[in-house]
Parts: sequence; C-alpha cells; structure tokens
Amino acid sequence: MQTLIPALNYPPELLLQAQGIRVVFFDVDGVLTDGGLYFSESGETLKRFHSLDGQGLKLLQQVGITPVVITGRDTPALRLRLKALGITHARFGTEDKRPAAEAFLQTLGLNWSQAAAMGDDWPDLPVMQRVAFACAPANGHAQAKAVAHHITAERGGEGAARALCDLLLVASGHYAKLLAQVGVSAHTGPSA
Repeated sequence: MQTLIPALNYPPELLLQAQGIRVVFFDVDGVLTDGGLYFSESGETLKRFHSLDGQGLKLLQQVGITPVVITGRDTPALRLRLKALGITHARFGTEDKRPAAEAFLQTLGLNWSQAAAMGDDWPDLPVMQRVAFACAPANGHAQAKAVAHHITAERGGEGAARALCDLLLVASGHYAKLLAQVGVSAHTGPSA
C-alpha cells in the first residue's frame, strides 16, 4: 500500500496567521452553496451543497475546531444538511451576524482571537473584520475579498469551505495525522 503524503503547501506566514483557531463561522449562500437560489414549483428553496465541504466540516469537528453556521436564510434543506454533518451550532434567519457570532463565542468560552470566518458578501463583513483569520471564496464580493486574509482558489459551493478547512487543519498540525488514518479504521459516521 502506498503511503499518503500531504499534498498541500501553504506559505509559512499564512499558516502562522491561521494557528490557534478553535471556532470557524461559515455563511451559507455563496460559501457552503454556489449562491444560486433554486425554487421548486411549490416555492420551496433548494440548495446545492458540495461533498468536499461536508468532509472538511466533519474533519474540523474531529480535531476540536467547532464549525458554526450563521445565515440570513432558513430552509429545511439547510437544516437537514447541517444535521447530517453533525453541526449543532447554527443561527438561521439573521442578517446581523456579529451579535450571533458573539453569542456563540460566549457559549463556547472563546474570543475573537480564536475565531476564523468565511463569508462572501456585506452581511459577513462585521464578523470577518473581527476574527483572527478571515477567508473569502474566489467568487466572493470584492469587499469580502478586501477584508479576507486569504481568498480560496475555489468558488463557494465548489470546495471553498473545504479549502479553508484544509488550511486550518494544516496550520493546527492535524492534517498529516488525519491523512495517515485514511483507510486504517472503518468509517463509522454519515457520509459527507
């Protein structure tokens, strides 16, 4: 069997900036989805999620980094997806994301210096401005990219969240350990 060698490389200064993160705030539309709004004939909002992002969110949880979702919308599809991924920290239907993030920090006993965020548009800026590490997807709004410490090569809903997760896993020293476990133990959780 071939040994798996980490294939990701980041500039040292980026890894230093991303160290010490214990919680990550994620927007949904444009970050965990492609930002498109799909409506069924009955008016139900449908979402398209990427399995790479789901796996990244599960890996964060495995190493003790808490993913938190704060979104302006609330749909059954989103709630179902978060439940499948085991994400229990979420605030739905809020455009004022800073107070929601502050409440989660207080609940988790953390502060802004231990937080990262990924957003793509103006409602995400108040959180992105305060965290230790802000990230935007490649197709984010120019203002979100201007605030971000890092912009992923991937677009929202197409692996951008996974790219941030991988970066944080490398920065925290967990990526190689997790990679070494691939294929060693049986998979027991829900699929990404």
